[in-house]
Amino acid sequence: MEITLALAALKVVGYGLAAIGPGIGIGIATYGLCTAAARQPEMKGTLMGYFFIGAAMSEALALLGLVLFFIG
Repeated sequence: MEITLALAALKVVGYGLAAIGPGIGIGIATYGLCTAAARQPEMKGTLMGYFFIGAAMSEALALLGLVLFFIG
């Protein structure tokens, strides 16, 4: 019983640590978008497209970790 509870707790901690990576990635991407848009405002539309693609890929990794958390 205690081993099962300990494994469940470790899975929660593991997913929490795994979710840090995509969060940091999106934060860095947002910072890059803001600085690039401030330097060249006419490129904002193109930069937003690249940002959305990158953010979607990063969030896909986080969702994959969430699915693996529930499967395992």
